[in-house]
Order: sequence, then C-alpha cells, then structure tokens
Amino acid sequence: MTRFIEEHRQTYGVGSICRVLSIAPSAYYATVARQKNPCVRSQKDKELCDDIRRVWNDNFCVYGARKVWHQLKREGLDVARCTVER
Repeated sequence: MTRFIEEHRQTYGVGSICRVLSIAPSAYYATVARQKNPCVRSQKDKELCDDIRRVWNDNFCVYGARKVWHQLKREGLDVARCTVER
C-alpha cells in the first residue's frame, strides 16, 4: 500500500489517497519511517537470521527452536531463545 501511495503522491497528495483508502496519513508516514530506519531489534534479527537458517539447514531441517538455540550458544552466539523462535 505504501508503494501505491508513493507512486501517486505527487499527483493526488498523501491526504487525499489516504482518505479514499480509509487509512490515517500518520499510519502511512509511520510505515515509511520504519522502512527507512528499522529498530535495533529488527536489524539484529536480520543479522541472526542467516546463522539460524544455517544451523537449521546443517541439521537436515529437523531442529526446532530449542535445539537451534542450544547450537548457537555452543558456537558462541549469545542469543535469546525467544529471538530464535521469532
């Protein structure tokens, strides 16, 4: 939806488009801000995703979050189990 608004904002304006789509302009601006500058947590999750996927694939895609978490701890990566579950 943000892509649509971005493509047509020069012609119609953000307020007009948001009114037709029944969303608040502040919701559009908040989404754009999150996309430009993601929070620290999501940046770290993105970095850990490769390691989590590697451990999971190395173990024939059968490890669950708990075993992946233990393997990451054995490899020296300090990560919370809830992060692996996400």
